Amino acid sequence: IMNRSDGLVQRRNVSRENGEGVAKDTLNSDDKKSTERDEELEDGDSKETRLTLMEEVLLLGLKDKEGYTSFWNDCISSGLRGCILIELGIRGRIELEKAGMRRKSLLNRKLLVKSDTPTGDVLLDEALKHMKDTDPPETVQSWIEYLSGETWNPLKLRYQLKNVRERLAKNLVEKGVLTTEKQNFLLFDMTTHPLTDNVAKSRLVKKVQDAVLGKWVNDPHRMDKRLLSLIFLAHASDVLENAFAPLNDDDYELAMKRVRELLDLDFEAESMKPNTNETVWAVFAAFTK
Repeated sequence: IMNRSDGLVQRRNVSRENGEGVAKDTLNSDDKKSTERDEELEDGDSKETRLTLMEEVLLLGLKDKEGYTSFWNDCISSGLRGCILIELGIRGRIELEKAGMRRKSLLNRKLLVKSDTPTGDVLLDEALKHMKDTDPPETVQSWIEYLSGETWNPLKLRYQLKNVRERLAKNLVEKGVLTTEKQNFLLFDMTTHPLTDNVAKSRLVKKVQDAVLGKWVNDPHRMDKRLLSLIFLAHASDVLENAFAPLNDDDYELAMKRVRELLDLDFEAESMKPNTNETVWAVFAAFTK
């Protein structure tokens, strides 16, 4: 469902975020190339509602009519924090420390703040501030635990990002994808966010399906980083199944087989290839270890 012409599904204020918040002339050539590529990808997407990785994963997890995620899904909370780290990595705000002579593994390397320029997204900026304020730096795995509040260290509980699903749902309401309703359950009232824009959800589902079916490239480095991340994080959040449920049996089997191929990659080896983003691979490694 994510092909290259669909582009980056992310709302961006072009004047503010010329090169992910960095002045164009301060970018190195790799960053420039990726920024230009991002902008090219977005041109074909200008009429569509752009969503962040976090919003896409939540949208895949939400029941369309009921407007909430499954009560039994306990993976989506940490999955959304993984999305936040990848989003910050793709936007050039954070990076892994150098592997060093002894070649530290992805999960043993610390996350460093590369730029603290605000992204314009409240959740991302909140997470970025926590990282900036933390000395010594922490690993990807630790940050997923801290941001989701799943840490045994009481001193780290202040890093927990609160009400993430509700805040993302409100973003999607602002973008016209969801609406807000109050539903009465036996003992309590709950705010829910049913789907109003079927096109946005259908486009997202189709993009995920196409990525592993008709537009399958069999090489993660030829896939758009954001699309690859969406597949991994939707799987880690236990919502990928929702995108594949409408497929016929043969397509479903093929889609799952290709997702397994991605999950079985050697992340350390992939992260050493040229023009890759190590933060992305470190997050993948954290969820599949």
